[in-house]
Amino acid sequence: PLQAIPRDESKAQRTEALACTARTHHTRGVATALQRTLLRYYASNHRDLPWRRTGDPYRIWLSEVMLQQTRVATVVERYDNFLSRFPDVRTLAEAREEQVCEAWAGLGYYSRARNLHAAARRLVAEHGAQLPTTADALQALPGIGRYTAGAIASIAFGARVVASDVYREGITSITADDIASARDLGYVVKLLAIAEDFDGE
Repeated sequence: PLQAIPRDESKAQRTEALACTARTHHTRGVATALQRTLLRYYASNHRDLPWRRTGDPYRIWLSEVMLQQTRVATVVERYDNFLSRFPDVRTLAEAREEQVCEAWAGLGYYSRARNLHAAARRLVAEHGAQLPTTADALQALPGIGRYTAGAIASIAFGARVVASDVYREGITSITADDIASARDLGYVVKLLAIAEDFDGE
């Protein structure tokens, strides 16, 4: 609904306020259309990946950490092997750091493995070996930043939070006028393809 505009405002101010409200409604309509387009694209083009077949928060967390700055194909090769050695939070927490790093071999950025191990130990000590359900609480764990916390909270627990990274920020920075052209929708799809290649979302 249009917002009430105070009578004491000038005609120019009232006109601008009405135009702003109209632009907002137009942008929401275009955003809804974009959302439907992107969901259709995902339904037709998404890949069958092992972490998409589970609701287990531990496995979702593991996949999100592995996928940081690592290609999906590389993670696919190592995800199940890591889980066979460390199938749950407690097993991971009880392992020695060297064992975790050894199982991490080939994924690079070993600080992720060390943080994963440290976080597992904290989960056992402070959370009964269960991952917190909110993005804020997840961010308090070693190695979990804003994007990873949002991804885990939304995927594992159904939280209505935004998982935002550089690729999605590129998508959300596109204006309603940009979205109106097929060429820019193609750009959005390319951004999605790039993002999926890196993080499997």
